Order: sequence, then C-alpha cells, then structure tokens
Amino acid sequence: MSRIMQTSETSLADMMIGMGKRARAASMRLSHLTAKDRSRGLLAMADALETSQDDILKSNALDMQQAKQKQLSDAMLDRLLLTPERMRSMSGAVRMIAGLPDPVGETIANWTVPSGLDISRVRTPLGVIGIIYESRPNVTADASALCLRSGNAAILRAGSESLNSALAIATALRSGLEGAGLPADALQLVGTREREAVGHMLSGLEGNLDVVVPRGGKGLVERVQKDARIPVIGHLEGLCHIYIDADADPQKAIDIAFNAKMRRTGVCGAMETLLINEAVAARLLPAIASPLRDAGCELRGDAQAKALLPDMTTATEEDWRAEYLAPILSVKVVKNLDGALAHIARYGTGHTEAIITENNSTAERFLREVDASIVLHNASTQFADGGEFGMGAEIGIATGRIHARGPVGAEQLTTFKYVVRGKGQTRP
Repeated sequence: MSRIMQTSETSLADMMIGMGKRARAASMRLSHLTAKDRSRGLLAMADALETSQDDILKSNALDMQQAKQKQLSDAMLDRLLLTPERMRSMSGAVRMIAGLPDPVGETIANWTVPSGLDISRVRTPLGVIGIIYESRPNVTADASALCLRSGNAAILRAGSESLNSALAIATALRSGLEGAGLPADALQLVGTREREAVGHMLSGLEGNLDVVVPRGGKGLVERVQKDARIPVIGHLEGLCHIYIDADADPQKAIDIAFNAKMRRTGVCGAMETLLINEAVAARLLPAIASPLRDAGCELRGDAQAKALLPDMTTATEEDWRAEYLAPILSVKVVKNLDGALAHIARYGTGHTEAIITENNSTAERFLREVDASIVLHNASTQFADGGEFGMGAEIGIATGRIHARGPVGAEQLTTFKYVVRGKGQTRP
C-alpha cells in the first residue's frame, strides 16, 4: 500500500516529509466530517481487522519467530503475541471507540461576560499525531482508532520487532477507511526499521506533526523527551506499588496482590513492589506470598520481610527502582501509611499506585497524597488501562502533568478553542 512507506526511491527525509503533508491534508478533512462519518469509518476499520485476521496472524507469527531467534524476554514475547482472542479484543476495542461520544465540537464551558459577549470553550482536534511505540502490535489499531475518533490524523512508527504485524494491521485499517470513503492518509505507518525515521518525526516534519506520543521503554521515552521539537505526551515506566494497610481485608489483599503481579507481568500496570504494614506482615505476608510463589514469582525482600520468609532473595536499592516486567516482586515491610507514602514518593514513577484497606479515612488520605496519574483503593493496578476506564482503548498512560494525565483516550487527544458570539459590540 503506497502510504505505508517501504520504498527506497526517494530519501527517507523526503518520504517522511511527504507523509506529514498528506497527514495534514487528511487531518483537515477529518475535522470537517461529522461524528457519524467518523463512526462509520471506525466500524469499517473493525470489519477490516476481522476479515484480515489470517493475514495479520501470519505476519505476527513471522515477528514471533524472529523475536525468539533474538532471544527476547518472555515479557517482550507476551507483548508481541497476537492470538485469535487478542484479535477479537482488538477489533472489539475499535467498535467500542466507534460507540463513544465524539469529542470534536463538544462545548466544555459556556458563559456570558458583562459586555454581552457569549463565550464558549469548544473541543477541537490536535491535528496530526505521531505515535512511536515498540513491541505491542495492537497499539497500531488502538492509536489509529482513537485518533480518528478525535478527528486527528496519525503517523505511526512501530518497533522493529513488531513491524510485520503492524504493517498487516495498518494495511487492513487503511482498506477499511478507503471503503468507507474516508481519507486513508489519516493513517500512515512508517514501514522501515531505520532508526533515523524517529529523528525525522521528532523534528516535526516541517510543521506537519503537532504532537508526538512515545509508548515504550524508558530509553525511548527519554530520547523523545530530550530530542523532540514538538510537544510530547510522555509515558514513563510503570513502577507500580500496592500498600497493604493494617486494616486490610486479608482475602482482598491476597487476591488483589496476586492479580496485580501475575495476571500479565509484562504490562505497565503490573505491581512491581509490595509494601505491607508491619502490624499485619507476620500474618498476611506468608499468605500473600504462597500463591505468588506457586505461580513462579520470585520474591525479593528487605530485612523485615526476609525475617518472615527467610528464603527470599535480599532486595537491593536497584530492586526498589526496578520495573521488572517479569514474575519478580520486591517486598518491603513499612511501619505505617507514612512509611508507604515516603517510599512511593521516593521510588514511584507517577504511573499507578494502590492501597488495600477497609479504613476509608486511610484510603482517602492515600488517594489524596499520592502523586500519580492513577490511584486505586481496593483494586488491582492492572486496571490501569484505557479500555477498563471506558475509553475503548488508550495510546498510553501519560505520567506528566501537562495536557493529559493517566489513560490517553480520544478526549485527551483534543485541545480547544474559544468561540465568541457578539451582537455588534465594540470595545471602549
């Protein structure tokens, strides 16, 4: 497909700039379409994913084969893998996004000032969004659908390990757009493994790229934040904590801790450090540890935790800073809520933090004082997901404080303008 860049006839720079210009034109057309038009395009994209499933799974099998030859980690392999079930989830997410309220044109606020001017704050698309991601091929569909729902065009740059899968998914999505009469250039995927392509995107493509969203490891995010000449919606690593309070329900603590760590160890919402109040550690920690160990999780504890479970590995300073993305969990016994808050403030990455307690006052203090994009009470950190938040999907979990924070869905991919209606007023 011509707009999935794979040719070497022109230079990479010229090709990337050409993609930016086509994306700009497509974004202008998208912003003028109706919400019904965009929904129709999204449903056509979901249909195309379903009819192209065999081709997509074959491409994914090739990526998996190459990844295994490169001896990528189990977490990376899990992120890369597509199955019929995950394909159904992917197309289902696109359908869910099609059914969401369209944010474009929404009036956020409206008021009248003493001069009689009627002023509205109205949502508008960002324009052209660049998404740079690594091993998850489903991001190709999620990001494309969210961009279309919010009236934006997207230029996607997938990781080298998932390129075959991403190309197959993008080809299907573009065919759906074309079939629905929408501009296929609203979705373009950089079909090269050349690392220089990222640099071109970070330059802004001669003003044709409005914002960039990195979704991947710490190295990728740091490079984007350092080198980008356009705004960045950042997604740092998910060093997520759960604090088991003195007033925790034992069964909730056991069940939530197991799910938060072991449901999928390679996702950014997986718990990496367990903090437990010393008042209940002797009673609860062995019960929490038992199912984790049975499932193959390695535990690394501080001195107090090791006193209760002597066969634990000793946790080091590096463990408190580690996003394992693997069946490894660091464990620390803390004196009280203050101890948990201090540990999270020092080592947390602003992603997702949770407390298990039946004491509502303690819970409310935790929710109020923890500085993270998502804070939870009596729930698994694995709920840190745009789909679980009713957004259909997400581009990532933004951990910064400006523009977007938490799951980045369609609404977070808009900005606003002020619409002012007068009756002939002039300013004195």
